[in-house]
Amino acid sequence: MTPSDRRRIATITGTQLTSVSPLSGGCIAPTYRVGLAHGGALVAKLGETGSGLALEGWMLDYLARHTGLPVPNLIHAEDTLLLMAFIPAGAALDEDAQTHAADLLARLHSLSAPAYGFERATVVGGLHQPNPASTRWIPFFIEQRLLYMAGLAHQAGRLPTQTRHRIETLAGRLDRWLHEPERPGLIHGDLWHGNILARHTPAGNRIAAFVDPAIYHADPEIELAFTTLFDTFGPSFFQRYRQHRPISPGFFEVRRDLYNLYPLLIHVRLFGGHYLAKVQRTLSRFGC
Repeated sequence: MTPSDRRRIATITGTQLTSVSPLSGGCIAPTYRVGLAHGGALVAKLGETGSGLALEGWMLDYLARHTGLPVPNLIHAEDTLLLMAFIPAGAALDEDAQTHAADLLARLHSLSAPAYGFERATVVGGLHQPNPASTRWIPFFIEQRLLYMAGLAHQAGRLPTQTRHRIETLAGRLDRWLHEPERPGLIHGDLWHGNILARHTPAGNRIAAFVDPAIYHADPEIELAFTTLFDTFGPSFFQRYRQHRPISPGFFEVRRDLYNLYPLLIHVRLFGGHYLAKVQRTLSRFGC
């Protein structure tokens, strides 16, 4: 963090900074814990024009105003600087924390809307995420998630043309395995363990906050699928979630892998590497 950044934060907060230390997980934007002279601390994320930090702040504010999902209090949001309250955490996502997460996310997923998508485009991992309104989920998933992100990864030179064609073939067959949900549900959109803060309490570990949202209205199964991709949640979460909302047969056996193509393609676009091989294995599994 530069001296200019420090002065800017001091001006916005109206107090001097007493400490600045890097935080882990800032792979998209450099992230810091900032101590303040009047006490307390903030998280500062630094970016450039077009970074998506302003949208990230807007999404945090939306969740705070319209849902019961715990998120950090927003202090300031523009593409070059995002400031939010620092939330002490560090506890493991153990069974207690996963049970609490299931309660929170089931309530979030129950918040519906007339259409899939959202009132504006959002961002995921710093990438543009289009959200045009759609009355049907499967076409939305195909066009605005699967094919869109495959296109971005291909343009970046990280998705071979042959693999892109295989994805297009699969897209034409998805209605064999996916079904239209009863209604859209609001999702966080980027649920891996790095975006979930837990803390110790006398009653056990609890969720303190969710960060880095990528919200839109979707089939909540796409969110449930992503929580399994990097082993964020396990049986404790799903056992509790089922007490609130049903999970249709075939999710773990079939649909989970199809929905996880979207976050895998995001990772292909951002990082390349072994994520491409995982995409190709899923395509082979479904005969494409």
